[in-house]
Amino acid sequence: MNVADVLAVVSTLLVLLAVSFYLSWRATRLDRLHTRLETAQAALDAALARRGAVAGELAVSGVLGPAAGMLLSDAAARARRAEERADRELAESNLSQVLRAVLAETPPGSGGDLVAEAHAAARRVHIARRFYNDTVTAIHTARSSRLVGVLHLAGHARLPAYFEMDDEPPAPVDQRWDGSPTRGDGNDR
Repeated sequence: MNVADVLAVVSTLLVLLAVSFYLSWRATRLDRLHTRLETAQAALDAALARRGAVAGELAVSGVLGPAAGMLLSDAAARARRAEERADRELAESNLSQVLRAVLAETPPGSGGDLVAEAHAAARRVHIARRFYNDTVTAIHTARSSRLVGVLHLAGHARLPAYFEMDDEPPAPVDQRWDGSPTRGDGNDR
């Protein structure tokens, strides 16, 4: 073996080593993204469950009128009972809409901590869904490479779906219409 043959073998081994490190890094990154997705899913489930519980408490607290309490209680119960993903997205969207509507009609200052907790729970759902969907986007981007598909670097993990729902939180209490303009423009809700 001459020097040229040794250099060729060493160069080939270095290239193979570099490629294997790169493929290992890509597979590890995909694994970490899927782990992050599981964490984001658990956080979203917890935020949705908490919002549903707070909505149920608010519905029976007497802060709302009887009709608003029944609407909110029914929407929270439907969100809790939904099992299929599409049904759950629809039920959670409905709960968001009902919660916004009843909180918009709640007089400022009434309900105290419970109303504030409902606002906070709705904001947490908004943030948790954003984190979940951002993670889904990162996984879609990472798995869009042909190399990932050809070498099956994602293993048998299914491509995750976005959680689509209306999660717009209710307007904060200080931004709602209370009969007098709060910012001087008279356009507050």
